[in-house]
Amino acid sequence: MSDSPLPPGSRIAITGASGLIGSALTRSLAADGHEVVRLVRRAPRAKDEVQWDPEGERIDAVGLVGCAAVVNLAGAGIASRRWTEPYKRKIRDSRVLGTATLAEALASLDEPPGVLVNGSAIGFYGDTGARAVDESAPPGDGFLPSVCVEWEEATGPAQEAGIRTVFARTGLVVAREGGAWGKLFPLFKAGVGGRMGDGRQYWSYISLHDEVAAIRHLIDTESVSGPVNLTAPEPLTNREITEAMGRVLRRPTLFATPAPLLRLALGDMSDDILGSQRVLPTRLLESGFTFAFPSIEGALRAALG
Repeated sequence: MSDSPLPPGSRIAITGASGLIGSALTRSLAADGHEVVRLVRRAPRAKDEVQWDPEGERIDAVGLVGCAAVVNLAGAGIASRRWTEPYKRKIRDSRVLGTATLAEALASLDEPPGVLVNGSAIGFYGDTGARAVDESAPPGDGFLPSVCVEWEEATGPAQEAGIRTVFARTGLVVAREGGAWGKLFPLFKAGVGGRMGDGRQYWSYISLHDEVAAIRHLIDTESVSGPVNLTAPEPLTNREITEAMGRVLRRPTLFATPAPLLRLALGDMSDDILGSQRVLPTRLLESGFTFAFPSIEGALRAALG
């Protein structure tokens, strides 16, 4: 249960508000009467916008005055393009430099917000194979784990200023509009979807509805800080998810993408798709959160409306 939900009319700042999760969160908060302040990279065009330059390490801190909570979701898309060395640098810098800039600005306020929900990812754990892990597990090896470690550490100034800080380690968000599933749905609807590699790798997913509800739960629940996994309770293998996609969409799932072809097409990003992450939301469940769509079929149907 939530300790003390924010009263309607509370001022909440969001970075990455135009992204898949950020836009859904903005709609949810606004529908409940909250004032959402969106951090934008261009010159503000409306009174609810605040300018910042995450990679240039600049922010209009005055625009953050009076915020009860801040949700930091900004970062270059993980699945947006092939991972060249320059783009890997952009993935890192957009998260680490932006978070450090935001954390320092929040720490400088006379009355800082009560909570910072900082985006992170289950990429923190690296490839866990068939081994289930929760928030007590150490970081894995490789590019994404190193980015996640630096991303979370960049909140240091906010934590030192006494701001309750939560790391929302998000899994694969099941949504029609974007992310991994935004690319998968059209393929499966066309009847050319199928497993990736041998299909034995675990995918830890969460419906967009539950992702937004979980972030709001983290804002409201004053007893929670530190890492929290935002994933459905039962991770499934890529093969099991492929079969579920076929059932829900009523399409064949005969096509399989061989691992070498994925590596050729995606480069280093293929490790994220072929890697196995069996991640459990232990702390989220312990804090009293209830999933609306815990099963993959429920999450898929919710995404399809």
